[in-house]
Amino acid sequence: CAKSWPIIPNHTLSTISLPLLNRTFPEAHPGAARRQNLAKPQNPAHHQNRAKLRNHNANARGMTHRPPTVNLSMSPDQIDGCTVAFKPVRDGIDSEVSGVLEVIEEADGFHVNASYIAGQDPPQSHVYWFDQSEIDTITRSLAKEKRRVLIVDDDADSTHLVKILLEKTGNYVVLEENDPDKAHQSARNFKPDAILLDIMMPKTDGGDVAAQIEADPELRSTPIIFLTALVTEPETRAGLRIEGHRSLAKPINIPELIHGIEESLPSAGVSESSHE
Repeated sequence: CAKSWPIIPNHTLSTISLPLLNRTFPEAHPGAARRQNLAKPQNPAHHQNRAKLRNHNANARGMTHRPPTVNLSMSPDQIDGCTVAFKPVRDGIDSEVSGVLEVIEEADGFHVNASYIAGQDPPQSHVYWFDQSEIDTITRSLAKEKRRVLIVDDDADSTHLVKILLEKTGNYVVLEENDPDKAHQSARNFKPDAILLDIMMPKTDGGDVAAQIEADPELRSTPIIFLTALVTEPETRAGLRIEGHRSLAKPINIPELIHGIEESLPSAGVSESSHE
């Protein structure tokens, strides 16, 4: 088929699905550098000697109350030092902020906090201590597996560029398949969460590949998105389906593609990959 390059908006990649990328690449946000520098713990021992830091007695920090004791479903080293987005609701703030996690080990469990910046004139640093339900949400988010996407198109340059742009979000692992005759077997081996499928290909077209996948009991529930130059963006935005499957117009618009993938996935939160 004719070579079709993905459409990348004139602004930077960081503006593609901004809420999603702010979580994945916080440094991409214009104000992230200032927030991160202020949010990180000021004690240099945080990075020089984590074991010693975790075993500090909480009272030695001058706190007037004991922070919540929590259990962790993953190793403390996998959490300590991570930058996360959260809502410090017990501080009376219902908007999302970002901060760096600090894990402190005690005899009966762990205390986990994050420093964040609130206010503008002047900005002030606060420490928020997470309770069990909040830390469970954070650990689930940190442990979340990336979505597996198979893209089938005979144009290797196009599939490679789409792979790079999707994987840059940090939420996808993409396998390219440029031989449509091998697409079914690649899908069986890779077990994708979603399949991006070109229609016009030599030897075996996208409709034939889709029929093979739908006839396979292990793959028939996998969402398929047709990529084609045979339709227009207004048609796909109006919900045009080809053989019952979602479709996207070529050249590929990356924000549209991310939105389409997330909407196709079961129990997918579209808000994390909002359509800009």
